[in-house]
Amino acid sequence: MQQIAMRWLVYRLTRSELMLGLVAFVSDAPLFLLVPFAGVLADRLKRHRILAVTQLLAALQAAVLALLVFTGYVAVWHVVVLGGFLGIVGAFDITARQAFVVDMIEEKQDLPNAIALNSFIFNGALLIGPAVAGILIAVVGEGPCFALNSLSYLAVVGALFLMKIPEKKFASSSLKIKAAVIEGAVYTLRSVPIRAILMFVALVSLVASSYNLLMPVFAADVLHGGPLVFGYLMSATGVGALGGAIILASRRDLNGLGEMIAGAGILYGVGFFALSFSRLTPIALVIALVLGFSLMMQMASSNTIVQTIVDDQKRGRVLSLFVMARRGVESLGSLLFGAIATWVGTPATLMIGGTVCLVAVAAFASKLPAIRHTSRSFDEDRNPTRPTNSVGEINRASSPPEIQR
Repeated sequence: MQQIAMRWLVYRLTRSELMLGLVAFVSDAPLFLLVPFAGVLADRLKRHRILAVTQLLAALQAAVLALLVFTGYVAVWHVVVLGGFLGIVGAFDITARQAFVVDMIEEKQDLPNAIALNSFIFNGALLIGPAVAGILIAVVGEGPCFALNSLSYLAVVGALFLMKIPEKKFASSSLKIKAAVIEGAVYTLRSVPIRAILMFVALVSLVASSYNLLMPVFAADVLHGGPLVFGYLMSATGVGALGGAIILASRRDLNGLGEMIAGAGILYGVGFFALSFSRLTPIALVIALVLGFSLMMQMASSNTIVQTIVDDQKRGRVLSLFVMARRGVESLGSLLFGAIATWVGTPATLMIGGTVCLVAVAAFASKLPAIRHTSRSFDEDRNPTRPTNSVGEINRASSPPEIQR
């Protein structure tokens, strides 16, 4: 709800695609700059405590934004500053939260299903939130969206304190940030599957930033709608993503996930071309559903493979790079595509995004044999007596030799 309200607020105040891109850039840029440091902390400190602090700070940010809107003093620079603050908090929150999924699971073979379930819950909110936000903005303005978001963090913090997390050994060595960051980066670059997946995720996220950024403009100027149409478009995206999460939650192995990522990437790129030609709201809603489905299949499958094969002692640092590729790159993409849209218009910008996505798929496809081989070798190396590729049979204590190429 807050994301929808922030974008609509900025566009209402400025009517500028470039300002939309600037605010999105400032909000996400800290993710690109700080997540390596956040990954080290996630590997060295208790993630449970990190999350409690970040959630309280995010609640404070939403409360201040709500107050500014309710009092009528809100200006674009307020949104820029508060968006940057939330981006700093988010760099630590998202990294710790990604790694925290493993801490909540007692049976490690349930990890792929837990990742899919996490995506299911998140996209269930993405399905409901934008539609509710669109109605609230149309009826009473953006303020209630920010206020409700601030209150919702109380439930999150309460849930964190109620959790009984098993004790886990964290690194006892001194906190040498630079050495730890370099160690995680070298480990990632030497792994052919992880490196290929992160590069693909980065390029697709660059494209996805244009979709998130330009939907208010698309709804208002191309479809000639308002906040309701904007909310419906984002909710349709959530419906598609929810469907993808359901499919992934039913899977029990890594077989075919690499090919699934590539196929979904093609569907995503074609969807961008289709959306650029759409001028009718019902057709745009169907395309938005397809885009949400294909993006979910790509990102959740990529996350599953990385989380499955990564060394647990380096999990936070590798996932920090995943967050950088997923969310940090979006900050650069928002600024880039905001400028492009100002120059060539929204439909043409969507076509450019689709082209970039299809090129990324072609590059990723060349690495599919290595990804397939590593996935199979990982399972066989951990379970030599069990000729199965079930993720439920994988022991994640360490990385296999095949990863270090």
